[in-house]
Amino acid sequence: MKEKNTKKKRRRKKRYLLKFVLLLAFGTGIYYFISSSLFDIQKITVENNSYYTGQQVISIAEAGMGGNLFKTSTTDMKDKLLKDPYIKNAVISRKLPDELIITVEERQEAAYVPYGDRFIIIDKEGMILRMTDVAPALTLLTGMTLTNIETGTPLQAEENSMLSGTLRLLAGMEENELFFKRIEFSGIVIRAYIYDNLLCEGSPENILKSMDDLKDVLYDLYVQGIERGVIRVAGDGYISFSALVE
Repeated sequence: MKEKNTKKKRRRKKRYLLKFVLLLAFGTGIYYFISSSLFDIQKITVENNSYYTGQQVISIAEAGMGGNLFKTSTTDMKDKLLKDPYIKNAVISRKLPDELIITVEERQEAAYVPYGDRFIIIDKEGMILRMTDVAPALTLLTGMTLTNIETGTPLQAEENSMLSGTLRLLAGMEENELFFKRIEFSGIVIRAYIYDNLLCEGSPENILKSMDDLKDVLYDLYVQGIERGVIRVAGDGYISFSALVE
């Protein structure tokens, strides 16, 4: 009986050994298969980009042709992309047998702030995208005391509460298809200029809440040919107009 049990144990060990050898052989075969030239990268596709060209995105990610699709680190490429202020997010996927697909979410320029003889470009979340010597065709923000101007970080000012509200107003402008050419910080209110001599005055929150009514007022002024005056927005949603610009 003891000898019979010993034989069973030996057969069991042999089966385990055979399974291990087969598994090892299978794994080795898979490794050499996916390492073959069949999976060398022959195409890199960039999607959803607008500020950067596809080739620029590829260059920032340091993605190259010819490397093995499975041995290429998509994590490293994503990390490199996210270091760029204009890249908010990136997804890098593999498409068999030989293609990398890079899908980016870019930050969009929304406003600019003067700093000396240069200009700081920010997105609607306040992220500093770049510095430039040329004033862009964006909303100009003035009257702030800046405390941080480092590219790739959020813009900061002593008037941070007002700045936060103004950034929400920038997002509301886009949603309501209303454009302010300049927003000036003035005490506890802002002065948002539609034209050089036609402006809207109030807190960022009150102006944002009154966007629909404000558009109606602007349309009435446009019909009357009025391009000069002050539209004041109160906390209760009350809107008044004065033809005098202070």
